[in-house]
Amino acid sequence: MLSTVGSFLQDLQNEDKGVKTAAIFTADGSEIPASTLMEILLMNDFKLVINKVTYDVQCPKKEKLSMEHATQMENVKSLVHRLFTALHLEEFQKKREHLLLEKIDHLKGQLRPLEQIKAGIEARSEAKTSRLLWTGLALLSVQGGALAWLTWWVYSWDIMEPVTYFITVANSMVFFAYFIITRQDYTYSAVKSRQFLHFFPKKSKKQHFDVVQYNKLKEDLAKATESLKQVRHSLYLTMQGKELNGKN
Repeated sequence: MLSTVGSFLQDLQNEDKGVKTAAIFTADGSEIPASTLMEILLMNDFKLVINKVTYDVQCPKKEKLSMEHATQMENVKSLVHRLFTALHLEEFQKKREHLLLEKIDHLKGQLRPLEQIKAGIEARSEAKTSRLLWTGLALLSVQGGALAWLTWWVYSWDIMEPVTYFITVANSMVFFAYFIITRQDYTYSAVKSRQFLHFFPKKSKKQHFDVVQYNKLKEDLAKATESLKQVRHSLYLTMQGKELNGKN
């Protein structure tokens, strides 16, 4: 009684593949909406039209129930409604789980080629950043070697001491200028990360890698995965409840 006219007609066509068209009309010829409950439909006579053939359906008249009997019937209807909701909720959750799994597979399929391109861009950006760091180390080594050569072979420490002092001051000014421009402390890890982020967009543009699309797909995948966890948690609680009810 909790089903609708639309579901009844759909079940009728599913049971008999020979039924091409089916509709229900009132006795005066007005078509009954698909959302009408079967309980309301069976209150009066109606016409069932199957493949343009009309069948007159006469519904039995309901006897007037006593107050106690009516209360019992309402309790039974309420219980049936709760059972119907619980059964269809589990069915809905399983259907949603299936849809989420399909969506996750689809998103992973879209991300797979992008992940490969991204891995290649990251490898090239990392290599270029490493070369830049090694170049910095080489320059510092050359500077140290030049100062040592000038101190012990060309001039004396008395002459080179103020030179090294001003070089140290100049380096301090460079570090301070870096902080003013970037608002970051001059640390080797920070410099490496900044250079990597500088190279990555350029490489992405050359490879036609859409960073915005990639981030959106990753965000959608994270949301779908979280929704799947919630649905599976609800299904787990439902199964646990059924097991407890079965033991009781």
